[in-house]
Amino acid sequence: MSGNPICELLQIEYPIFQGAMAWIADGRLAAAVSEAGGLGIIAGGNAPADYVREQIRLLRERSSKPFAVNIMLQSPFAEEIAQLVCEERVPAVTTGAGNPARYMERWKQAGIKVIPVVASTAMAKLMSRTGADALIAEGGESGGHVGELSTMVLLPLVSDVTTLPLIAAGGIGDGRGIAAAWALGASAVQLGTRFLTARECPIHPEYREKILKATDRSTVVTGRTTGHPVRALRTPFTREYEAREYGGAEAVELERLGSGALRKAVQDGDVQEGCFMSGEIAAMFTKTQTAREIIEDLVRDAEQRGVRLRGDCGL
Repeated sequence: MSGNPICELLQIEYPIFQGAMAWIADGRLAAAVSEAGGLGIIAGGNAPADYVREQIRLLRERSSKPFAVNIMLQSPFAEEIAQLVCEERVPAVTTGAGNPARYMERWKQAGIKVIPVVASTAMAKLMSRTGADALIAEGGESGGHVGELSTMVLLPLVSDVTTLPLIAAGGIGDGRGIAAAWALGASAVQLGTRFLTARECPIHPEYREKILKATDRSTVVTGRTTGHPVRALRTPFTREYEAREYGGAEAVELERLGSGALRKAVQDGDVQEGCFMSGEIAAMFTKTQTAREIIEDLVRDAEQRGVRLRGDCGL
């Protein structure tokens, strides 16, 4: 039986990534996922380098297994974090919101595996030429910043234009999603919203409760007119944002409205001014579990549907 290319690349047990959710995916959550056999990812977001270093060290106190750091390339601290991951000898980096080409040689020299998030075939081709080790094809069903194409459409299109191993993201939460991802060309999956229900996830109880009570119509995408669409749960904040967005508000006003809204949701559970980012798939989740229980459920469910994850990763 041949090994899974993502597991062999990263030396992880299961081809399951935990999504890089800004101000959420910290060292504790990432460590729990890595310890359970997946790939825990620390989200850089717009945080300063000192915060990311702290989270890396927190993770290493809890786990010696492989992990990744996600660098949001539009962050004002991207350059500092790009250097930090080299200094800290981080095993892998995932990137979003931009082109990581300027850092690629530096990371390669440091032995870091580079896995950009792509939302189009054009970006997939560019990253393949630039030297990426694998690609995360993320569809618009996902939470947070989203592209236009759905995972069902994006994944086979990207698979047709690259030979790199693919990680499917967006709208995946159980074994059915994993089986679909494999059929469409993926070798691994990335889940964000399901890990919001993990007991190790540091979100405010109000945030977790909203995820657990979500329905199939609970999310909305705002920011399409600004070129920075974001999917989140419907709340007073999203209604206010929509009203201003389609009421002729200037981009600077919308930016000011959204500034700090995610942290208000994550840290304070502020239902009036917080932005509770979530994928459409939140409606499927009705209970909390540990990160290990989530991964065990995913593996068992996928195997029942004919996708063998256990023991197929070359370890």
